[in-house]
Amino acid sequence: MIIETVVVGPLAVNCYVTASETTREAAVIDPGGDAGKISDVLRKDNLKLKYIILTHAHFDHAGAAAELQEETGAQVLAHEKDALLLKNTDAQAALFGMQTSRPPRPDYFLKGGDSIKIGDVEMEVIETPGHTPGGISLYVKDAKVVFTGDTLFWGSIGRTDLPGGDFNTIIHSLKDKLGRLPDDTKVYPGHGDDTTIGLEKQQNPYFE
Repeated sequence: MIIETVVVGPLAVNCYVTASETTREAAVIDPGGDAGKISDVLRKDNLKLKYIILTHAHFDHAGAAAELQEETGAQVLAHEKDALLLKNTDAQAALFGMQTSRPPRPDYFLKGGDSIKIGDVEMEVIETPGHTPGGISLYVKDAKVVFTGDTLFWGSIGRTDLPGGDFNTIIHSLKDKLGRLPDDTKVYPGHGDDTTIGLEKQQNPYFE
C-alpha cells in the first residue's frame, strides 16, 4: 500500500494520498487545500484518483476537494451527518478570518461498516463522531493503519467546542471504537505526527 503525506492549507492539515501498488488506483483523504501539490503527487507516482474521502467536513479538510473532483472525476465520499457542514465551508472559514474554495458535491454518503476499495486495498469505515457529527476513521486491516482525521492525535484529541462537537461522544469514539483496534495499528491523524494505538493507550490522557 502506498501512503504519502502532503501537508496542506493554512492550518497544516495532513492530506494522505493512498493507493494500491499493483493497480495504481488511489484515494485522497482530506484534501484541505493546495490542490496542485496533491495533483503533483498523483502524477509523480502515476496514480489514478478514484475517491476523495473526507474524514469530516471542516473547511480545512475539504478545501481542495471540489477542484480535485473537477480535475479528475473522482467521487467525493463523506458521512451524511456532516452534509450540512460541508455545504457551509465558506462560513466555517470566515469564523477563522479565512477563505476557502467552494464546497464539493458529495457523490456518496458513507456509514459505519462500509468498505472502500482501491485496487487490492480495502478500507473499513469506522464512525468516530465527536469532533463533528459525521466524523469517520478509515481502517486498513491488512496494512495495520488507521486514518483518524481530527478524532485522535498524538497525545490528544480533536476539539469539541465547534458547532456539532461533543466531548462525551468523542471519548466514546476514542475508547470504544479506535481503542479496540490492535495496539500495533499505526495512526495517521489529521494534524501532527503519526503514532500508534498502543502508544496512545499508554500516554494519551483522554484514554484514561
